[in-house]
Amino acid sequence: MSLQLNRQEFGRPEDASNVLSREEAFQLFHEWVLNPKLQLHMLQVAQLMRCWATEKEQANEADQWRWEMAGLLHDADWDQWPELHCKKIIEHLEALHIDPEIIRAIASHGHAHFGVVPVTRMDKMLYAFDELSGLIHAYSLMRPGGYEGMDVKGVKKRLKEKSFAANVSRDDINDACERAGIALEDLIAFIIPIQATVTL
Repeated sequence: MSLQLNRQEFGRPEDASNVLSREEAFQLFHEWVLNPKLQLHMLQVAQLMRCWATEKEQANEADQWRWEMAGLLHDADWDQWPELHCKKIIEHLEALHIDPEIIRAIASHGHAHFGVVPVTRMDKMLYAFDELSGLIHAYSLMRPGGYEGMDVKGVKKRLKEKSFAANVSRDDINDACERAGIALEDLIAFIIPIQATVTL
């Protein structure tokens, strides 16, 4: 499902640093996202975003939450309103006067679909984590030990198998790594141990 947003600017500059509280964000998450599989994906991406902001961007607590919130809500409208993905969540967050950087990151997490080019570091990392996270989780489900013992080599092998997790765009993964300036191997190695800790 593709919905071109036909714009590159989101939110209002004066709303910079405005965020939902953790309670408000999770209330929205649970009201809008009813599918447990999608909930898990969004929680995994949220944790990846928070850990990246903490470890790689040396973000303070407030910025860690901004990154986490972008990951938590990036697919919030996909479950109940797939034909409006991600227009509905963007407009909802704009109406709440949320930080435009968070909104823009959500808008650019699939630029081939929405027409919004990832620009900021937050944009690029949400885009980078989204598809690859899904593939790595699919791989964990076919392994007897799940994430235990999973390695980069195994993930790369599955990436080359076009029939495996066929809905995951390999082009998006490669494009995201290039835009973020991160080697695919390094991104996979970062994702595996963090994602392994996230459960519903």
